[in-house]
Amino acid sequence: MTIEDIALQLTPGIGVKGAAHLIDTFGDARHLFAASEEELTARAGLRPDAARQIIRRRAFADAEREMAYCRRHGITPLAATDEAYPPLLREIPDRPHVLYVMGEAGALSARCLSIVGTRDATPYGQTMCNRLVEGLAERVPGLCIVSGLAFGIDTAAHRAALAAGVPTVAVLANALPGVTPAQHAGVARDILAHGGALVTELHSQSKQNGNFYLARNRIIAGLSAGCIVVESPGNGGSLVTAHQADGYNRTVMAVPGRATDRTSDGTNHLIRNRLAQLVLSAGDVIDALMWDLGTDPATLRAEVPTPELTKDEAGLLACFRTSDPLSVEELAALTGLGAGELATLLIGLELSGAVRQLPGNRYMKTL
Repeated sequence: MTIEDIALQLTPGIGVKGAAHLIDTFGDARHLFAASEEELTARAGLRPDAARQIIRRRAFADAEREMAYCRRHGITPLAATDEAYPPLLREIPDRPHVLYVMGEAGALSARCLSIVGTRDATPYGQTMCNRLVEGLAERVPGLCIVSGLAFGIDTAAHRAALAAGVPTVAVLANALPGVTPAQHAGVARDILAHGGALVTELHSQSKQNGNFYLARNRIIAGLSAGCIVVESPGNGGSLVTAHQADGYNRTVMAVPGRATDRTSDGTNHLIRNRLAQLVLSAGDVIDALMWDLGTDPATLRAEVPTPELTKDEAGLLACFRTSDPLSVEELAALTGLGAGELATLLIGLELSGAVRQLPGNRYMKTL
């Protein structure tokens, strides 16, 4: 990282793709700022006014202030030419030339998987986040969960990673060290305390106008080998992340939901139109990503697959002492659970293949 890297980011008239093009042309920011106006216009195709901004080093004073700001707040700037810059993100054509990181920068280069979804998450969506992350944490070394620290599925994914003991990265649409939304400052602190990171492309002099969320989503997609959409309505912002991931040749996955649930309209649409692979378990995710987790493939899965159940799901399954079906009313009496919690657990057991629903709102154990 050099002062020239931040100066490039702060130079008026040079956007994200423009900065990437200039670095590809000149190799690094120092060679760029050492170039002549003729080289900038003829070799890189810059407009004369933009070339003059670089020649005059108009952004260097602002860059010095930004470096001092980062030092005061414990922020690490990473340039796309730095060795520590995440390699997957470096591949995308609209990569940010400078990332601002708090926490463990190495987490950005781990085996990253993004999980996104609606802000109006249901208990089912939260359950699926927990199941997927818990299962992946047990089987995938070097795993890191990436999301956006927003309400709903994003924060559920971060919390699931923290509970499973794997690092997680929150990509923010604001300058550090602030956290948006402010209600999630506690989660952000936990992320930093457990080997994760907060990251943004926005410097402290960025004008906060609330329009950075869609741009932020491309970083979530670019950091990760794959993107899972857990719940999304038909026009959710997480669908934008999924389409960006697809455009970057990442693996897009989606968790199905009931056809009548608005919060699953988007995920079901992705699956129906073959824009995403259907995933129900950690094993599905591993297969979709074709992650090689060892020299002996037999160690990756048992010969007889067994469902990955949460503690509460396993407790409910234990109520099925015989192969005889049980009604919802009987299960409620046996467990003392409310209708909403019971329905969520039954959905989880159905998706795992542990139970099957029968006519008359009855369920039968299938294992």
